[in-house]
Amino acid sequence: MRLFKHLFFIFLAFAVVSCEEDLANQIQLKFPDNQTKVPIGKTLNASLVLPKEGEVSGKVKLQDEVFFIESKNLQIPISTDLLLGKHQIRVDFEYLDETFSIQKEIEIINNKAPKLMGYKILNTYPHDPKAYTQGLEFLGDTLYEGTGQYKQSSLRKVDYKTGEVLQKINLSDRVFGEGISILDGKIYQLTWRSGYGFVYDLETFEELDKFSFNNSAEGWGLCNDGKQFYKSDGTDKIWLLEPETMKELSYIQPTTHKGTNKQLNELEWVNGKIYANTYQRDGVAIINPKNGAIDGIIDLRGFRDLINKPSDFDEVNHVLNGIAVHPETGNLFVTGKNWDKLFEVEIFEK
Repeated sequence: MRLFKHLFFIFLAFAVVSCEEDLANQIQLKFPDNQTKVPIGKTLNASLVLPKEGEVSGKVKLQDEVFFIESKNLQIPISTDLLLGKHQIRVDFEYLDETFSIQKEIEIINNKAPKLMGYKILNTYPHDPKAYTQGLEFLGDTLYEGTGQYKQSSLRKVDYKTGEVLQKINLSDRVFGEGISILDGKIYQLTWRSGYGFVYDLETFEELDKFSFNNSAEGWGLCNDGKQFYKSDGTDKIWLLEPETMKELSYIQPTTHKGTNKQLNELEWVNGKIYANTYQRDGVAIINPKNGAIDGIIDLRGFRDLINKPSDFDEVNHVLNGIAVHPETGNLFVTGKNWDKLFEVEIFEK
């Protein structure tokens, strides 16, 4: 008899748990017309689909913001303070004397289209056609360049007016060099898939240190605002790095009024914004580093018609990549992978 009672209570407990699980499986978070994209400054409408009538109370969490709910119909204001891109919305609520939690991905987009920018060529300078350009940066009137490809990667100091390489070190044959950035007398250089980057002395190019990527698998572009580093990795993320360790702390997702962008490559810090070349596209995104909004697009089409193309020139790989702003003139300098020219341009709004 005792065994029977014991088994009965086990069965009852199992039935209660099973019933709760079945109820949870019937609950859904739905969006009108399955629309999960919402601009900042607007309201996200959603509803809880419930199997039975019953009172609902709880809260919604989106990033660091919390909203309280008292019904199955949700109206969530999308603050302009939120980060753009893809994020999880989580609803914790009480229903039929039970507590439930459900979450779903939404995409927060910008509330206006990027401004379209054009360019005017001011000067054209020679550039080493053997340089598979991955990163450019000015310090004063001197141009520094990081190049890629296995067995060809390097770090260079260049006289941009003549194209002469003033100083150069070659990276290991096993390493594919990527973007560079200069801060406090040091040059930082990423690698593509090795999982780490280098720190060099600015004057001697002596290797001082290495740093590991702790979240992303690849290194693409790098820039800094004088304190904080920003790093792209080929995904829809730009990482904010801790200055001392170069650890990836958090990220923004560059986003237009239509959606999130991927494959942002070479980065440059310009007047409080991040300029980002998009890999295999002749354009540069102007990004708000606070929330990821793409405020402008610089249309840089036409340069490949102005360079000399050898017989082995590859339109797929030998693309625009390399942007740097001269600190005195404010003009943008543009080149590409294995291009024989470096262009100085003035940017204007179309």
